[in-house]
Amino acid sequence: MTKDLSLNALQANGIRCQESLSMTGKPVLHYFNGRGRMESVRWLLAAAGVEFEEKLFENHEEFEKLIQGGTLMYEQVPMVEIDGMNLVQTRAILRYIAAKYGLYGRSLEEQAWIDMYVEGLRDLSDMIMFFPLSLPEEKEMNLEYILHRATTRFFPAYEKALRDNKQHFLVGNRLSWADVQLLEVILMVEECKAGVLSGFPLLQDFKVRTSQIPTIKRFLQPGSQRKPPLDDESIGTVKDIFKFEQGMFLKNMSTIVAEY
Repeated sequence: MTKDLSLNALQANGIRCQESLSMTGKPVLHYFNGRGRMESVRWLLAAAGVEFEEKLFENHEEFEKLIQGGTLMYEQVPMVEIDGMNLVQTRAILRYIAAKYGLYGRSLEEQAWIDMYVEGLRDLSDMIMFFPLSLPEEKEMNLEYILHRATTRFFPAYEKALRDNKQHFLVGNRLSWADVQLLEVILMVEECKAGVLSGFPLLQDFKVRTSQIPTIKRFLQPGSQRKPPLDDESIGTVKDIFKFEQGMFLKNMSTIVAEY
């Protein structure tokens, strides 16, 4: 009896999941109302011209309810409902979307280059993402560290990639996941310091050109599903939801284990 009831409950839950997807056919993004790791997912879907819905939790209780629902494999977000699946882990989500919508290269070699570029971009975007959680006395130091890394390690690599590829894109001759994420991160760094691209003419051209792609241009307009940078109020909300503390900015970002 108990086994049958449990099976029925699981089947019913699966039916509800399928129904929530089939009503609109759109991916459903589960996250808080902010950038975090979900922002790159929003960017990639928008660049692909895919409409999506969002179910945003506003407090720890709502997040805990999602965990208790059993759909989060590791009890972490982001999670995206798409094609009958509950996808978790940011890079797995992004890789699936990129492959599904033709943004993941035309060969294994192109995919390897895309992976290398986006992994580097994640290193830089993680620093910026956790920067608002710096201790007050460390903020200036951490900002200098971000800008130094951006302009001496990461931007030179992407400037060279554009020069070597001799195309408008990082890989091949068409838009890829790497291009979308590069534009996202460029804009994030510019929010930290205007004019940061002054020594990188190819990246400047890339930014202007890629921003004019119709799907991306729409995403950059006011009123889109793009999220603003964290302000003091939203930082408080994030801390409440995930029980974060200040001082989480780490120079060795690989030591951060929380998905956020």
